[in-house]
Amino acid sequence: MRLWFFPQMGIAVIDSSVAGLGGCPYAKGASGNVATEDVVYMLHGMQIDTGVDLKKLLSAADYICHVLNRKTSSKAGLALSNRTEC
Repeated sequence: MRLWFFPQMGIAVIDSSVAGLGGCPYAKGASGNVATEDVVYMLHGMQIDTGVDLKKLLSAADYICHVLNRKTSSKAGLALSNRTEC
């Protein structure tokens, strides 16, 4: 996922992946990418509007992890998965 914002600070794009899924085919054991849920949670905590609904993002992450039979590497995803509000 690409989050586009912060042009006034010189930042145009933040790359991440839902549930931190991914990795590098050339680096055996690579842990993957930064989880989009963690990035969005951090930015929301900094009062930065991302335009991303964190609750829906967490739901999408749960779904793809279930389909792929993989665990999330998202700290925010693990912490918020049993809460009703994000």
